[in-house]
Amino acid sequence: MMEVSASNGTVLIVDDTPGNLALLSDTLSEANYRVLVATDGCSAIEQIQYVKPDIILLDVMMPGIDGFETCSRLKADPATAPIPVLFMTGLSELDDLLRGFGEGALDYIVKPIRPAEVLARIEVHLTQSRNLRRAESLLDHHDFAAVAVDAAGGIVWLTPAAREWLDDFAELQEGGAQHTADKLLPESMRGWFQRWLRQSWRSEVAAETEAHRLAPGFALRVGACQNPDEYLLLLQREDAQWTPETLRDKLKLTFREAEILMWIARGKTNKEIGIILTTSPRTVNKHLEHIFEKLGVSTRAAAVAMVLQRG
Repeated sequence: MMEVSASNGTVLIVDDTPGNLALLSDTLSEANYRVLVATDGCSAIEQIQYVKPDIILLDVMMPGIDGFETCSRLKADPATAPIPVLFMTGLSELDDLLRGFGEGALDYIVKPIRPAEVLARIEVHLTQSRNLRRAESLLDHHDFAAVAVDAAGGIVWLTPAAREWLDDFAELQEGGAQHTADKLLPESMRGWFQRWLRQSWRSEVAAETEAHRLAPGFALRVGACQNPDEYLLLLQREDAQWTPETLRDKLKLTFREAEILMWIARGKTNKEIGIILTTSPRTVNKHLEHIFEKLGVSTRAAAVAMVLQRG
């Protein structure tokens, strides 16, 4: 029985010229790509709602909405924005390519189409796109808390774990004061960062520093950042040496409530605690409700703050 090798990926070709579609489709199929075809921008956008390609080859000049408008609409939709787009254009249209890059395209292929070039460009961009998605998935689903900021403490980028860290820090340090985690560091943390910048020579900023304790349970390191005028803050939860027995006695909790609170204080989610304690996230949440009631608090951060104060 002949083995069927896995596809190299799915490519959507958007072109209104039958000859181009035939050449590209044959070239990609022979290279073990799954091929989707659309003859105009509207049908391409509609088709993507059902099957998302790994990469799009998009003709610039088409009837109806042209390639620029098609690309713009794809990049405006969070569901399709990450898909890499390569424009296909004639030599006479090269002057328009700057507009294409402005709409979010990554690269272009000049007609007449040369199969070897098409395959090489697709392979390069698919590899980069997949590596980026792997990195994003790792950051989104793990407890790596990092935030990139500018010299004013404005947030340029952060991971989901960093957003949770900043929210908990702001609630603990600033009495629940509102802050915009996507725009600025919490006020007290921003003040620390400004003082640190004033004390540091610019040549030393690129090197990683020792951990700085900002508050009980919260510490950070300033890490190396490759982008100029940006600083990478690596956020840490201090691992206090609590045990369920000590928390139970100090806070008058049951042993299971003390276990859950201990893991909450160490930054674990309900799902993670459920796995650790071999129970369901819903059960963990019910215990949390009892913990909040006994401690007279209403949030996880406030419960952790009480643990830190009595730890």
